Amino acid sequence: MADLTETNPSSVIQTRYLSTTRSSYDTVAHDYAVLLADALDSRPLDRALFGAFAEMVGPEAEIADLGCGPGHVTAYLRGLGANAFGLDLSREMVKVARQRHPRIRFVEGSMTELDLADGRLGGIVSWYSIVHTPPELLPTVFAEFHRVLAPGGHLLIGFKAGERLHHLDRAYGHDLSLDVYWTPPEQIASLLQEAGFAVDTRLIREPSDAERASRQGPQAVIFAHRPPQDA
Repeated sequence: MADLTETNPSSVIQTRYLSTTRSSYDTVAHDYAVLLADALDSRPLDRALFGAFAEMVGPEAEIADLGCGPGHVTAYLRGLGANAFGLDLSREMVKVARQRHPRIRFVEGSMTELDLADGRLGGIVSWYSIVHTPPELLPTVFAEFHRVLAPGGHLLIGFKAGERLHHLDRAYGHDLSLDVYWTPPEQIASLLQEAGFAVDTRLIREPSDAERASRQGPQAVIFAHRPPQDA
């Protein structure tokens, strides 16, 4: 007979991941927002990618910026005419985003269990929001992305390319506890395909001089979509 008191290891990992990530970003929310306030000004490639994505989705369909942080990407998408809103695990991040962009909707939520109806969205942006997600939870996250996207809907995901784990005990001037994952692009593409996505584009960007100085590596971007025949 099974031991009913036995804990599901995956559930433990998810609970720990959500708790530490939420707590860490609650702690750094205000300083993090200041740091990223004008980040897109010096990143023309990122702006071009967001512009292409907004055009793919169109102005009517709803876009969720998942793991939106202080809302700078959400606001940029809205400036392009996209129907975008932001969602973040951190309550303090959501508060900061609302303060900085009061005309845009921001909500709390977890990518592992999105409080969104099936097929509601025309687009999802996940801009470096999976870098703290344990690899064993990525199938759960991508299944949720697939569930809430409408058939034909588009996904834009940015992440750190590589294969390593780095633990942070301090960042943005604060003590915290965050795991940061570098993941091979082919692994992310494979997991997306297993979740039901069609992968359209893979892009690898070499680190900038500033990123090299801080020991950053290549950065990856994937465009994917939920096939229309899923309807």
